[in-house]
Amino acid sequence: MLNPLAKEFRITHMEMIKGIQGHGYYDELVVPIIENTAYERELTESLAEAIKAYPKTTAVLVRNHGIYVWGDSWISAKTQAECYHYLFDAAIKLHQLGLDWTTPAHGPIHNSNGHFGGIQNAKISAKEGTLASNGSIKPSRRCIVLDIEGTTTPITFVTDVLFPYARDNVGRHLDATYGSAETQQDIKLLRAQVQQDLDNGVAGAVHIPSDDAGKMEVIAALVANVEAMIKADRKITALKELQGHIWQTGFENNELEGLVFDDVPQALEKWASSGFKVYIYSSGSRLAQRLLFGHTKHGDLRNYLCGFFDTTVGNKRETKSYQEITASLGVDKPSDILFVTDVYQEATAAKAAGLEVIISVRPGNGPLPDNHGFRTIRSFSEI
Repeated sequence: MLNPLAKEFRITHMEMIKGIQGHGYYDELVVPIIENTAYERELTESLAEAIKAYPKTTAVLVRNHGIYVWGDSWISAKTQAECYHYLFDAAIKLHQLGLDWTTPAHGPIHNSNGHFGGIQNAKISAKEGTLASNGSIKPSRRCIVLDIEGTTTPITFVTDVLFPYARDNVGRHLDATYGSAETQQDIKLLRAQVQQDLDNGVAGAVHIPSDDAGKMEVIAALVANVEAMIKADRKITALKELQGHIWQTGFENNELEGLVFDDVPQALEKWASSGFKVYIYSSGSRLAQRLLFGHTKHGDLRNYLCGFFDTTVGNKRETKSYQEITASLGVDKPSDILFVTDVYQEATAAKAAGLEVIISVRPGNGPLPDNHGFRTIRSFSEI
């Protein structure tokens, strides 16, 4: 909480570092920090990414939640957990004394080193929180949650670029990855959704045969269902998960590039530097969201984002979804969250949950009801 924007914790020249696997007293210990999610199971992807990015680490901090620690044995993990606890406690006490735990001498805080440590906290305290009488920082918890389609990104990019790419490549993707655990999970979700659609008489739903019918028969039925779902622009998890995996291939092969309105990068940078925590809430999967913001002509914009929400937290037109997000972000009150969307029904649901709401009016967006009662903007520079 000392630095709501920190992506990692660093400390050096502390005795208990020796208790961390592969580290000694003189080493710099680096622990990645990831954002919390509504449910523990949703941490899987971000945990895996952190472990891959920090191969030497034996722990990952989850903001407002706790720490995951592992070792060669249960005893090793338990011992390391105790060492991490000691080091975090020592860092906070050093900070309260005005000392920098990220440098070998642990001298007075006097400039910025760009990492989560006493030095950076002295720099960010005025921006990201208020200084209490005892010298500690009371962090700002104000958050901004952004929709994508029609808010950060033109609707036409989704309808004319992303959707056609997924539709045209679904068969090829399923054929190439059919045996992978990831694709089998996608197929499992689609089977369940299609069966529900068949039971409810949803137009375009086609029975998916069992695996005994053969790979090509299964893929043909999956393609037919996915094409119908895309045509109907359905906001369902089964479709969004598969689309995200198809788009991942496109972004990795440079066949796709994320698109945002020109005012978005500057606004994200301004909000981040001012201490606001910015999140994305979209019907697209979290993977798809990260791909879009990670591959733009403006560079990787994920550096300004603290987390991603998708339909696993709930339908975007339901009030309980925004209540879940409020609980996940740990704000003092729902009105500490500003939600920006182009969809009136989403705005109404968020307002009912107590969030502040602004409607984005962008080229190509649908019309709004007369006397809708919400403030509107045409650029993020107006926020």
